[in-house]
Amino acid sequence: MQEASVRSIDVHHPPCDLCGSYNFEALARRDRRGRPLRTVVCRECGLVRHWRVPSEQELARFYGLEYRQQYHGEERPSPRRVMRAWQKAEGIFNMISPHLKAGETVFEVGAGIGCTVKYFERRGFDASGIEPHRGFQTYATEQLRARVQHQDLFHFRPAEKYQTVLLVHVIEHFRSARQALLQIRQLIAPGGKLYVECPDLAAQFRWRTGMFHYAHIHNFTRTTLGALAESCGYDIVTWLPAGREPNLCVLLTPGTLPTAPVVRPEGYGEALAVFERYNWLTYRGRISYLDYRVRKIAGYAWERLYARRFLAQLEAEFAEQDRLARTEAALRRSA
Repeated sequence: MQEASVRSIDVHHPPCDLCGSYNFEALARRDRRGRPLRTVVCRECGLVRHWRVPSEQELARFYGLEYRQQYHGEERPSPRRVMRAWQKAEGIFNMISPHLKAGETVFEVGAGIGCTVKYFERRGFDASGIEPHRGFQTYATEQLRARVQHQDLFHFRPAEKYQTVLLVHVIEHFRSARQALLQIRQLIAPGGKLYVECPDLAAQFRWRTGMFHYAHIHNFTRTTLGALAESCGYDIVTWLPAGREPNLCVLLTPGTLPTAPVVRPEGYGEALAVFERYNWLTYRGRISYLDYRVRKIAGYAWERLYARRFLAQLEAEFAEQDRLARTEAALRRSA
């Protein structure tokens, strides 16, 4: 493997977001679609990231205008995407609701099309969120009637703090995951919680360059995500079920900020082991991979058959709720 290092101040080549080191080693030169993308690992802590980190301006343009079309092929969500997001929201709710108090405030950073916000709202929580992509945020407010603002994390100034914040498949997208976690601390009420979910680099769902793409600036293992959270002053409440592979799921609570980054040197060896685990043939030749592909293809077929009916039923429910709310408001005014 080749060494990648830089010592001068460079906005596109900052130090490691976890430990502050410039001691990087190259892992890959292309992304999962074969396009140029240099990926490196920190030799001190094992955090994996892009070698060239996009600027804030580049990311604002990319996520505001290009991301949804480039990675999802749509500006407004398809029925299949809405159904998947709703099912995802149900899974998150079932997993973390035992750790929450009924009716508490729940806030999602990067709410997407608003399904998770709406799902928590329908279960009695005071739920809201922010989303930087205009098309998806518009869908959230107009179609799902979810309280999702068109806003990004670093410009958002809430009137009050939240008891639970959700960060679902978002932390890997930030230019600095550290700065994002520190900013989110300002949103959490005393005694509150932060739920983080992101892809697990160590899960058996990618091989070599199939792991990497432009939108995921950082790639985490349990070791590096836990160390980063603790470095940003969070205490780990619990790692949630490993059965949710290929994702890492952790519930955090703000604690005391440490005086120095939390570094676990074993993270470097773990990252290399992940990268060297499979080649193209050994990855695709596994029985578990073949079983996964069969189930995934079957799932796609079922989704295409059922998604439109699911969405129609969901939107009809929301429309009926709006009608009842208007009727109740009219009755109160006339009383």
